[in-house]
Amino acid sequence: MNGQTGRAILVTAGLVAGLAVLPGMAQERIPSNCFALAHAPGGERLWHASIGTPLAEGHVRIRYIHHASFAIEAEDGTLAVTDYTGYIGNADVVPDVVTMNNAHSTHWTANPDPRIPHVLPGWPTDDQPAFHELDLGSMLVRNVTTDTRGPFGEGARADGNSIFVFEAGGLCIGHLGHLHQIPDDAQYAAIGRLDVVMVPVDGGYTMSTEAMAEVVSRLRASVVIPMHWFSGASLVTFLDEMEGQFDVVETGGADLDLSLQDLPGRPTIMVLEPAYIP
Repeated sequence: MNGQTGRAILVTAGLVAGLAVLPGMAQERIPSNCFALAHAPGGERLWHASIGTPLAEGHVRIRYIHHASFAIEAEDGTLAVTDYTGYIGNADVVPDVVTMNNAHSTHWTANPDPRIPHVLPGWPTDDQPAFHELDLGSMLVRNVTTDTRGPFGEGARADGNSIFVFEAGGLCIGHLGHLHQIPDDAQYAAIGRLDVVMVPVDGGYTMSTEAMAEVVSRLRASVVIPMHWFSGASLVTFLDEMEGQFDVVETGGADLDLSLQDLPGRPTIMVLEPAYIP
């Protein structure tokens, strides 16, 4: 990063060097404003594996792990990992749910940890699009499918990518996955209103910087977290493209602790530095 003038520096907390394991039960989820969903009964959890210090009431922790993988932790310790590749750092941390997209090996694994209760693929199975609506009590995980290109940009794969949405702590958090197309109106409606969105900013492997900027502007999330950047150059290009519309905060860390009450008043890009769970 080049530390351009006017970009704020935010020091975030939440890094720990170990694992806390506490018994508990899934708690009732604070409703989000994505859109109204029927509330299915939540399941019970026997063990909660925290990846940081205890969260305050109504808060959610987001940790950038690597490439397109994020850990999303609810207040009670319920843990999701996006674009799970089989390695998150600390082998003793077992997510409650992992999501995967099979664009290539940096977004999925054929051998997920067998201890993970819920493994959600984002691609079609048995010629049917992926459909997930998993209620874990304090967190709900759902998906919206989009088409992807074939190998080397050839052809199209219907419903080959899933945008996964996580509702926790009253927040609606979206992960765009390996997005290859600008969503249509029906897909935007299915995504709903996002508070936080993780956005691939590689500049071409997914979509051009200009096209991705259009998607981000349409989603109007309060917090935008860049991901899937292979060098500082593509990240800087995205930040330059968005700087007039969004504030830019270079956090200098891997974690954000967020709640509805402390979302920024102006749309803000939060740049996280990836780090595996210690």
